[in-house]
Amino acid sequence: MKILFTSVGRRVELLQAFRAAAEKLDIALTVMGADITKSAPALFFCDERRLVCKIQEKEYIPQLLSICEKEKVDCLIPTIDTDLLLLAENKEKFEAIGTKVLISAVDKIKLCRDKNYTADYFVSLGLKSPLPVNSVEKYEEALKRGKVSFPAFIKPKDGSSSINAYKVENLEDLRLYAEKIEDYIIQPFISGREYTIDIFCDYEGNPVYITPRERLAVRSGEVLKSRITQDDTMIAEMRRLIADYRPCGQITVQLIREDVTGDDYYIEINPRFGGGAPLSMKAGADSASAILRMLRGDKLSYIERAAIDGAIYSRYDQSVRVK
Repeated sequence: MKILFTSVGRRVELLQAFRAAAEKLDIALTVMGADITKSAPALFFCDERRLVCKIQEKEYIPQLLSICEKEKVDCLIPTIDTDLLLLAENKEKFEAIGTKVLISAVDKIKLCRDKNYTADYFVSLGLKSPLPVNSVEKYEEALKRGKVSFPAFIKPKDGSSSINAYKVENLEDLRLYAEKIEDYIIQPFISGREYTIDIFCDYEGNPVYITPRERLAVRSGEVLKSRITQDDTMIAEMRRLIADYRPCGQITVQLIREDVTGDDYYIEINPRFGGGAPLSMKAGADSASAILRMLRGDKLSYIERAAIDGAIYSRYDQSVRVK
């Protein structure tokens, strides 16, 4: 069995999860990694490495197709936001050569990549979300009408990893940050505890694992310490989302539970493995194992509260010699 991870970068922990799952299942797994630089650390934890062009270049998809066809790759798994839409648009080409791509439908990827649409989507499902505007003038107008207040939150409409995402306390600062960010959204700031929900579904979008976890410590948008939190409300809300979204493979959903009301405000959907996804796997919601079982033809079913409730994981950095 061969799996190709694109833009593998620093995703060592994810690769290790797949190796551990393959060993438990007694599956001979070849881990392949693709990246634009030969010094990407996760490449050194792959059985086979492939250098590819940048995602924005027209040869990116043809290069991946060539690798998958030549190497008879069983499954392609994306790890960053940038190539999600491209892979979704070309999913049928990969499947025509026998490579499964764990990516959701094109329309669903689009609403995740543009955060103007993400909030509207949450609301359409009956979930709460801080509604965005895309100009300082619109936020100022809502401010005058008493519809919003400060602090506010400004970020790129298609951003990731908390890059250029800022909490702002007044209109003057908001204008300054708006000049810095080319294409942004502004939302009311929600004060509360942050959570990520790791969701894994089969090819048809049926849920297998739903695992909420609290983000206890975060650096540059990626979780450093996390606690599994098997919350009935969050799980029920995510079953509502899954029924409409029909994810293929792994997605992560982020929310803030407001301090005063206890209401959940959903802020983001990442239709891929999040950086902290291996923590849910370690706790028992082993989506790496689920993928391997799907690839060998097993029928999966929903496992309620698969991860150990209350388990806390703290992550750390390591280094590898690349030359």
